[in-house]
Amino acid sequence: MSAGSPLTQSTLRAAVAALLMAAAPTALAQRVFKYQDANGVWVFTDRQPDAAQQYEQTELERSFEQPEVRLFQRPFEGDIELVAQNTYFAPIQLAFRLAAMENVAESTPRDGFKVLPPRSETQLLVVGEAVQNVTMSFEYEFQFLPGEPGAEHNPDQPYRLPIALSSTVRVSQAYPETITHLDPSSQHAIDFVMPVGTNVFAARGGVVIEVASDFFESGTDLSEDGPRANVVRVLHDDGTMSLYAHLNWNSIRVKPGQQVARGEYLADSGNTGFSTGPHLHFVVQRNSGGALVSVPLEFAGSGGAPITLRARERYTAY
Repeated sequence: MSAGSPLTQSTLRAAVAALLMAAAPTALAQRVFKYQDANGVWVFTDRQPDAAQQYEQTELERSFEQPEVRLFQRPFEGDIELVAQNTYFAPIQLAFRLAAMENVAESTPRDGFKVLPPRSETQLLVVGEAVQNVTMSFEYEFQFLPGEPGAEHNPDQPYRLPIALSSTVRVSQAYPETITHLDPSSQHAIDFVMPVGTNVFAARGGVVIEVASDFFESGTDLSEDGPRANVVRVLHDDGTMSLYAHLNWNSIRVKPGQQVARGEYLADSGNTGFSTGPHLHFVVQRNSGGALVSVPLEFAGSGGAPITLRARERYTAY
């Protein structure tokens, strides 16, 4: 489905279903668990220890408000208006579906989607009564993805390697090798081998739209550990988004809404989330109208000439 194309009821429901299944991860509270191991060493973790282990729990104070999307209801000319509030500094594509409806007019859409402008409130629909003066009730579910549907990748120059100038980095995974980058959202991602604490710089300028800094550890269970990576997501002027993942939890120095320039320091590399060793996972994605897909990348080589990165090769930042 392309942006702006006519929609039938079946394609509408298919698009809603796709977005509802491709839910954006919900940010967790920034909790820290602290305990002493058998050797008396203090351990700090984002995972709750088992009941037999004595531990302390604290909440880390955020330096920013975590962006979110909220739905709320309000009266509207005798009916009920369902409104979406988007506090992200980026457009959001939202899918919604009504359920458990009682006395809802047949003319009320049962599902649909909307693009929510950055920092906005948008009417999704008006829910009308089938029979006046009879109690009306309904439930709803929704999910969302960041980015304008149909954004096209159009950088004005090759990407900068996300490391300090004149330093060198080895690539452990890059397209067409997709050992762990098996889905469209990560197919063209680049994995850079970096010791924990290596400075990470913006490969392209834009607006920070997402920061996750809640996590301390890594693991190899994709379902459990996949959402537990510290990340920075940057929106570019062509509507695509860069994602820097597996960052060190206490090093992120940017926040949502901040404009960052190419080459600006973002954070330190780490080893959080679904990871077998310290590295930086870097990918550029676009919203393809219900799913995030990665795009092929070129980086600046010597003299600014564009180069394509390959696995097991070393590259220097210029």
